[in-house]
Amino acid sequence: MSALGEPIRDVVVAGGGIVGWSAAAALKRRLPWLGVTVFALPPPPDALADRIGPTLPSIHGFHGDLGLRDADAVVRSGSAFRLGTRFENWVADSPDYVHAYGEHGRPFGTASFHQHWVRAAKLGAAAPFDRHSPAAMLARAGRFARAADEPDAPLSGFEYGLHLDPPAYLAMIRAFALHCGVREHDGVLRSIRLRPDGFVEALELDGGEPLRADLFVDCTGPAARVRSALDDAWEDWRRWLPCDRILIADGPPAPEPAPLDRAVAVEAGWRWSADGLRRTSTGLVYGSAHWSDEQAARALGVREAAPVAIAAGTRPQPWLRNCVAVGDAATAIEPLEWTNLHLAHSAIDRLVAMLPDRDCAPVELAEYNRQCAAEAARVRDFAVLYYAASGRSEPFWRDAAAAEPPPTLLHTLTQFRERGRLPFHEEETFGRDSWLAVLLGQGVIPRRADPLIEVVPPAQSDAAMAGWRDALAQAVARAPTHAAFLQMLHRQVTR
Repeated sequence: MSALGEPIRDVVVAGGGIVGWSAAAALKRRLPWLGVTVFALPPPPDALADRIGPTLPSIHGFHGDLGLRDADAVVRSGSAFRLGTRFENWVADSPDYVHAYGEHGRPFGTASFHQHWVRAAKLGAAAPFDRHSPAAMLARAGRFARAADEPDAPLSGFEYGLHLDPPAYLAMIRAFALHCGVREHDGVLRSIRLRPDGFVEALELDGGEPLRADLFVDCTGPAARVRSALDDAWEDWRRWLPCDRILIADGPPAPEPAPLDRAVAVEAGWRWSADGLRRTSTGLVYGSAHWSDEQAARALGVREAAPVAIAAGTRPQPWLRNCVAVGDAATAIEPLEWTNLHLAHSAIDRLVAMLPDRDCAPVELAEYNRQCAAEAARVRDFAVLYYAASGRSEPFWRDAAAAEPPPTLLHTLTQFRERGRLPFHEEETFGRDSWLAVLLGQGVIPRRADPLIEVVPPAQSDAAMAGWRDALAQAVARAPTHAAFLQMLHRQVTR
């Protein structure tokens, strides 16, 4: 057993995919006295954080903590930019809408912008909500620019994610980690050796010395091959997220990659298309109770594609004793809204910030687990929102909408449907404007407007919103195309 207050010196990261190497790079870069070894187990097919290219804007913060410039991360790994996702056919008889990152409209008067929009929508005089988003307008036009520094500029107050080329990005983050001093170990995992107190003592390998460490970071995907040796507790989310199969079929790159993904609802799930610089990512997520694998393959337009089983849920205690599950090993969720790698990065940030001593005091691990659980629950709620608020009539969608939402989402929906108010939650992945974009895009319209809005006459609200749309349109017309911006960035980095 560890002596009280004895620091962690050696860490083994199990998993040789993007998540594992990202964890190792962050630990070694930010805590350089640690000895960090990656046990490079290949990621399994259901480790979506290692396979899915689109990311949330939070990836830039992760890169910044490592000391990686955005330009290097984009150019060296063949990434492209993404401003949001266009959702099509998610609500019966409703137009498509864009969930883009950052502000939607600017506040005026004494009420939030969306309250003015809600009043106009009830009067039948509202332009689509996403037409007030700088990122959405850029994305729809196929253009890209970084947000302006001046807060009053039309093209300010928005964020953007990346579209990674997973193999190239893995090579980059691995090379970076090795440069920082991370060690790599290959081999075949035979078993997990536990100490009498239940802590992990070592990874037993075929034909090699055991791998010992003070702390084990499990990045092996949903099977959690190390963490699962301690317990099998699991919180099942499948009653709310009914898709249990995924097909991924990447294709050649588009001539000019769009900074806007597509997520199209279909009879028994949804399919996506996202343009990367080196490949186009396509896939289909579906419920096997309503579609066979053959039907799904036909819907995606492929002949040979191996479906992967997924089971949405989370570990109530991702960190137990001296083993912490990260990424899909902690929380498994379909790639709707591209949260898989974000959850991994967020857990890695917490791991670095909250690293305990070798005794892994339960009070410290409890706070880590509390924060992870709160974040995972709201990511789940955001994904469930699409199913709960869909008006599609097919059996798959009727069954999904009939499930009572999780209590936290039900509270959000109840508050918003009454007067357009959003309750505060800790550890939110998606900001207020993202919730508004999806709620209103899915047709969730408040029953009443906030009384604060009455100090501004409807005509004045309409004029202010129209003026904002005009300012955005003019600014977007001056922005370069996404392809032109990428070419400019490549010239700057490689010259």
